[in-house]
Amino acid sequence: MAIQTTPLTDTQIKNAKPSAKEYNLNDGNGLALRIKPTGSKLWLFNYYHPITRKRNNLSLGKYPDLSLAKARARVLHARELLIDGIDPKEHRDNELKAKQAISSHSFEMVASEWLQLKASEVKDGTYKTISNTLINHIFPIIGKQPITAITAPQVITALRPIEAKGNLEVIARVCQYLNQIMRYAVNHGIIQSNPLAGIKEVFMANKATNNPHVKPEELPELLQAISNANIKKVTRSLILWQLHTMTRPAETALAKWSEIDLENNLWIIPAERMKTGINHQVPLTNETLEILEEIKPISGQSPYIFPADRNPKSHANKASANMALKRMGYQGKQTAHGLRGLARTMLSDQGFSYEASEACLSHKVGNSVSQSYNHSTYLNQRIKIMAWWSHHINESAHGVNHGQGFRTLKAV
Repeated sequence: MAIQTTPLTDTQIKNAKPSAKEYNLNDGNGLALRIKPTGSKLWLFNYYHPITRKRNNLSLGKYPDLSLAKARARVLHARELLIDGIDPKEHRDNELKAKQAISSHSFEMVASEWLQLKASEVKDGTYKTISNTLINHIFPIIGKQPITAITAPQVITALRPIEAKGNLEVIARVCQYLNQIMRYAVNHGIIQSNPLAGIKEVFMANKATNNPHVKPEELPELLQAISNANIKKVTRSLILWQLHTMTRPAETALAKWSEIDLENNLWIIPAERMKTGINHQVPLTNETLEILEEIKPISGQSPYIFPADRNPKSHANKASANMALKRMGYQGKQTAHGLRGLARTMLSDQGFSYEASEACLSHKVGNSVSQSYNHSTYLNQRIKIMAWWSHHINESAHGVNHGQGFRTLKAV
């Protein structure tokens, strides 16, 4: 016959005194109160492991923080787990680990892990843009929160002020980064699903606009404005260099003398500065060589062809050409990047080869399959195209219309 245990009372527990050795007061159902020599009282649940059948003790908490009634309730829950074949101690430890994982996986920590991965995939400038966007617009909002607690309504509400300011490009970037970070968390088992998958849909669309440029017939007027503008010679030379070479603003601003190959009349832009990640050879024409000669007395001692005004050892601001064009009255009509569009339009009008024309702008042509087979840079054709383009610019600057000229080059 099983030994009957008399349930404990609150009075009995309060009056229990410590002794030289610890001892237990049993309540029944495996619940006991351990009295230690120090006087502390600890609730224990003694049970058989559902698989090994070995006896285990599960610590439930201290008395009086955990009352007799709550201790009995915890024992009942533990016994329910045992009926289902679950060890209550392992169950509690797993729950604790899950809670610790949640607290350690703040959005900022997960985003930082994602950023480390991103650093190996993108260029330094792109990485800096992503990092600054997170620091300025995302971390202050949800950075310290567990990533498991983040909801779409919460993030949408936080981003509304940015939308109200008209910063739709920032909104688009933020939504993109948030979704990439959440997908990273899903793939690593940190969260079960992406709660921000559709947040971009609730914001006003950021309408993509091409960089504007003047019409081909307006090129003489643009060149006249550049010539007469109250700007520094470095800035004027920078704009003309970009126009002649069909390069991007950043590629021009960071141009170095060490990249100029005068023996072969080439400007070789290294891969790390190119959007395509491939070295780009720009044929130098008589006109671009003249620009170099004119700027050399100013920047010959600098590593950069177009040095910064205050620090000759640094390069010109990437936005210098754009700001100058705005001051000339071309805001909304012509951007620095739009100079490439102007050149490309002229090449199309003249009937130059599509592939060679795109190569002038360092654009990839065709799909990934065709690109893997076609490694041509069309350099020979581009030498002729660039010569025509520079000559056309030079003639336009002097008000000469030679739309019928160089027709023999159409076949290149």
